[in-house]
Amino acid sequence: MNRKNQLQAIDRLLTIMDELREQCPWDKKQTFESLRHLTIEETYELGDAILDNDLNEIRNELGDLLLHIVFYSKIGSETNSFDIESVANGICDKLIHRHPHIYGDVKVADEEEVKRNWEELKLKEGKKSVLEGVPKSLPALVKASRIQDKVAGVGFDWEEPQQVFEKVQEELAELQEEVTANNQDKIEAEFGDVLFSMINYARFLKVNPEDALERTNKKFIKRFMYLEQRSKELKKPIKEMNLDEMNAYWEEAKAL
Repeated sequence: MNRKNQLQAIDRLLTIMDELREQCPWDKKQTFESLRHLTIEETYELGDAILDNDLNEIRNELGDLLLHIVFYSKIGSETNSFDIESVANGICDKLIHRHPHIYGDVKVADEEEVKRNWEELKLKEGKKSVLEGVPKSLPALVKASRIQDKVAGVGFDWEEPQQVFEKVQEELAELQEEVTANNQDKIEAEFGDVLFSMINYARFLKVNPEDALERTNKKFIKRFMYLEQRSKELKKPIKEMNLDEMNAYWEEAKAL
């Protein structure tokens, strides 16, 4: 890649952002708050493109997110709070500080040691807890995964996958006890514990639970839509099919 061309492309985007903020009625009205939900939406669209392995769409969605970063920086510059220069320098300084094994004389043995050092450095920077970096507004499944990553980074972790699997089995047994007792509040609590332990087990299996669940969602949607299509072809509503009929078409969908 040509660094000069890359810098020219960024400069072009910054110039366009200046022009839009000055001349476009919609862009002129935007605030941090008005852009927030759009940024979240763009992030999910990037996530979809990554799961679909659509490289062209990944590029497009990265462009959308880059626009948002430039947009926020432009708004910040208008009150002299920050600008794209301070944003870029801020992350550069943070990366250098948190990679002493690259920019200093610290030696590390592997990726896990890098992660532990990262969390320890964050605490030295004034964080009261390693969990402060987990956004409150994250979806629960993603939040659970990040919580477990964070605490593992400072050594609060199981040693072997089998230990985690046994914990999953223990939580399932506790859930079944509450189901038998028909205690709804405790059922919900134990169900949460099962999910939390499964997410932890996924980490030991080196599986991203969010990605795994979304892949299953996509798979289910595809198969159910096939079932709907067969229902239309037969002119027989799904609700009028018996389970054997539905299962037969479901198996057809699985074979596709």
